[in-house]
Amino acid sequence: MTRQNLLTEPHRWDVTRVAAPGALLAFDFDGTLAPIVASPPDAAMRETTRVRLTELARRRQVAIITGRALADIEPRLRGVPTSAIVGNHGSEPSPYMAAARESVAAWLPVLHAAVGHLSGLVIENKGASLAVHYRHASSPEAARAAIAAAVRRLGDGVRHMEGIEVVNLVPVGAPTKGHALARLRAECGASAVFYIGDEETDEDAFAVLDDDTSLAVRVGASDTSRARYFVPSQSDVDALLDLLLAATEAYDTVPPDPVGRSAPDRSAAP
Repeated sequence: MTRQNLLTEPHRWDVTRVAAPGALLAFDFDGTLAPIVASPPDAAMRETTRVRLTELARRRQVAIITGRALADIEPRLRGVPTSAIVGNHGSEPSPYMAAARESVAAWLPVLHAAVGHLSGLVIENKGASLAVHYRHASSPEAARAAIAAAVRRLGDGVRHMEGIEVVNLVPVGAPTKGHALARLRAECGASAVFYIGDEETDEDAFAVLDDDTSLAVRVGASDTSRARYFVPSQSDVDALLDLLLAATEAYDTVPPDPVGRSAPDRSAAP
């Protein structure tokens, strides 16, 4: 599959597929809406991103699907009128939360014993999942090897996914971002779906967007991604939001024709 830069001609016009009323626009947080930072608790959207996302959420259904726990992500989105927020890589909220918490509680002492003493590694407990950060490790390669060895001690019930200087651990069988996105699409009866994310956990969401009424976008080019489109870096997300805003505005200002609204003319957006 050839992957296209969504910010370039003629591909930028493809955002019109997901701009009509009834569309669901979903976003990852870290590395997508917010830059990756040295300390995860410090992550925040730029004000320019917040303003754009807030305006988009006033026009369309906007959802956030993140690896962060709900209690962590909700304050970071204060003021943005989202339609839905899903945390813990798709598990929160869900009936699976109690079982996931039990698994994570059993993993914690094993991980702390295996890698808790290593300088530069931080184990983050999100309740229904864990993240082992190694961005401050003196040797990333050694850190990844130590984490991999620790994960093997946890047995077959753990799924591990690489992120940007982090390894995410979730129980096998836990709802994924793909499950969450499919559920939200069904619940809101979305006519089209957009999703953007930046790492391996987002591939589950990309995998469920495989028709002409959807748009999957990866932050950063990847030859192996299931997303057909990409933007070069996190700093380009504002430009993508501008495209979505222009496209939604065009739809909202074009009078409906007698047999139903058609896509706006290219002279109007974006």
